[in-house]
Amino acid sequence: MKIIDIINKQLQENKTIFSFEYFPPKTEKGVDNLYDRLQRMSSWGPSWIDVTWGAGGSTSTLTLEICNTAKNLIGVETMMHMTCTNMPKEEIRKALQTCKDYGIQNILALRGDPPRGEDWKQVEGGFAHAIDLVKFIRAEFGNYFCVCVAGYPEGHTDSASLDEDLKFLKDKIDAGADMVISQLFYDVDLFVKWVERARALGIKVPIIPGIMPIHGYAGFARMTYKTFVPKEIQDALEPIKGDDEAVKEYGIKLAVEMCQKLLNAKIPYLHFYTLNLEKSVMSILEALSILDPECRRPLPWNKAPTRQNEDVRPIFWAHRPKSYVQRTSTWDEFPNGRWGDSRSPAFGELADYHLNHSSSKKEERLAMWGNPKEAKDVWNVWIKYIKGEIQALPWYDIPMAQESDLIRDKLVHLNSHGFLTINSQPRVNGASSTDPKVGWGPKGGLVYQKAYIEFFTSAENLKKLVEVSSKFPSLTYHAVNIKGEVLCNIPDGIKYSTAVTWGVFPHREILQPTIVHGDAFLVWKDEAFAIWRGLWANAYPEDSESRKLLNDIIDSYYLINIVDDNFTDGDLYALFDEIIRS
Repeated sequence: MKIIDIINKQLQENKTIFSFEYFPPKTEKGVDNLYDRLQRMSSWGPSWIDVTWGAGGSTSTLTLEICNTAKNLIGVETMMHMTCTNMPKEEIRKALQTCKDYGIQNILALRGDPPRGEDWKQVEGGFAHAIDLVKFIRAEFGNYFCVCVAGYPEGHTDSASLDEDLKFLKDKIDAGADMVISQLFYDVDLFVKWVERARALGIKVPIIPGIMPIHGYAGFARMTYKTFVPKEIQDALEPIKGDDEAVKEYGIKLAVEMCQKLLNAKIPYLHFYTLNLEKSVMSILEALSILDPECRRPLPWNKAPTRQNEDVRPIFWAHRPKSYVQRTSTWDEFPNGRWGDSRSPAFGELADYHLNHSSSKKEERLAMWGNPKEAKDVWNVWIKYIKGEIQALPWYDIPMAQESDLIRDKLVHLNSHGFLTINSQPRVNGASSTDPKVGWGPKGGLVYQKAYIEFFTSAENLKKLVEVSSKFPSLTYHAVNIKGEVLCNIPDGIKYSTAVTWGVFPHREILQPTIVHGDAFLVWKDEAFAIWRGLWANAYPEDSESRKLLNDIIDSYYLINIVDDNFTDGDLYALFDEIIRS
């Protein structure tokens, strides 16, 4: 069924229309668990869902599979994103025909973004703008599809003005689009005025606001890089940005206020960018009293896909570390660090149109990173970042976390010897959960961390690391190169997982929000090397000295992570002192 027909019907019934967006996870188990999550969330009564299409069509096959499952097995009306960036016309026609074969009648037509680190390009026989895709859908498939397009309350970054951008939006509607979904925003007044200007221009179709609940401060900072955030929101977040639970609670409260204000402004639609998470969205819908009355809240812990009839967990499992660490329901719902379980449906790469603000322009990257001629020039870029002299590395969009102050000098020392760090944390043994540098979670708790470091380095340095590591029995390392060749100092290391951050809070279970997981590390490896090549090496001309240097490093270096299990008095950095002396 066409979503525009669902909307028109529900408007006549005076219903509040809400919908959810999801993205394709990067692992098979993540996809399986997303289906479980879709099953639960579809029982809440959304009018429809949509599924993103990776940059440059990178997830097109999986997006089609998820849409087919959601539509035909789970039974929720589904819209598929489709971008025309780097996509030949025949591939687009084929994907649209597959949608039709599956009975999917709803397309969100976007120009889209190129794969991370690449420039936008129109392929031969392809399209330059979303309006070309809209026209193509109408010319090839008539009125079979409900076609949705994106709208930008603050104007698209490529537009000269908001007026010009609204004219482009009007052109897309005139070309055959049935509805509009907005980019994320945090100023409701700005959105309402934008809708009024659109109406004055003659845009009559539904304009649906895109709501992004705040799940964590770091992610919010990345995603709002170029989005206007009212001062009152910034002021509210500043004192709690280190308390994950407080940030999430504020995010729910803020989203409820925004939604209520939109409903009061006679805008009866709410579209949630879920990030494949469910708890915040459920809390928002409950607070707004618009959940389907048949919906039953899940247990406080999410059921495993293979144990759907389980209602009680025996205490005997409390001291089985592997089973305990692998409680997947909270990893993605309480994010405090880089690592998550690869089986989680929220373990994936966010690269769709509403999450593209974190990508800096090539000129900005080159201004920060210069034109390296030798390896030490590359090392010096890392050192400048750690010292705060430049604002970003390819793997970071924002400055380092405050906890890095505790190990900043050590990181500078490592990078000056060719250990190029991209992730690290100090050991913490029972710090207050309100500690300004390492605290997280509810007040009154104690937090713990194993020292952790992740870095690129040469095969020569890795050889030295392996040779001296036996002197440090509390350390576990995983190393992998771009070819997928793995070295690890524990048996079956790729299946290994361990919590590296945990907390003890009043009247709560122990929370373990951050883990290192072997399978996840291999997924991250592909992304980590691709980011280096795409965002840095490929920013230089193909025959340049800098590009050749970086490609040589990428092809020869290893990505390594090290965990020190001795969180009470261990010294992870003694390992590096030994390597450097040797």
